[in-house]
Amino acid sequence: MAVLCARRARGVALSATFALAAIFVSPVNAQGGPPQGDLTSVLTQSKVTVGADGKEVLVPAAKAAPGDVIEYRATYTNRGKGAVSGVEASLPVPPGMAYVAASARPDGALASLGDGKFEPIPLKRRVKLADGRSEDREVPATEYKALRWKLGELAAGKSASVSARMRLVPIGTAPPQSPPAQGGVR
Repeated sequence: MAVLCARRARGVALSATFALAAIFVSPVNAQGGPPQGDLTSVLTQSKVTVGADGKEVLVPAAKAAPGDVIEYRATYTNRGKGAVSGVEASLPVPPGMAYVAASARPDGALASLGDGKFEPIPLKRRVKLADGRSEDREVPATEYKALRWKLGELAAGKSASVSARMRLVPIGTAPPQSPPAQGGVR
């Protein structure tokens, strides 16, 4: 676990058997800059396992192997005396990992393909078909490079958490790609 401040973000690394995934989390305001006030964030990462009773269990994620699923949780706390408005939480997908579809919490997350543009999940792109027609198709979640939530206002002394799961992919293995886009993400 690590504490990250809005003004001085520090990286948190997850040591993995076959890859090193570094993730940086920092809150931003709606204009992309640091929020006003005393906003801090704490990032945790846990490996998702199945207990003897068949139920999911989250365990500390000091090490992981290809195929393991890691849940990243960022908790933002307003330690100031006044509300902080326009707070947005961003959670990048670390290199060597792939976002697990439908795992972003709370609902309403936006995703990016790494171009800085965030759109509602599921992302779609226009694809040109063999017969010359074009149609919108869902972009595989494994292609997402970052997630963002619009948390809005965070009152003094209050906290908000976001989380998403990522699967560790073997080194040299690229996540599945969809057909080339025509005109970008919609």
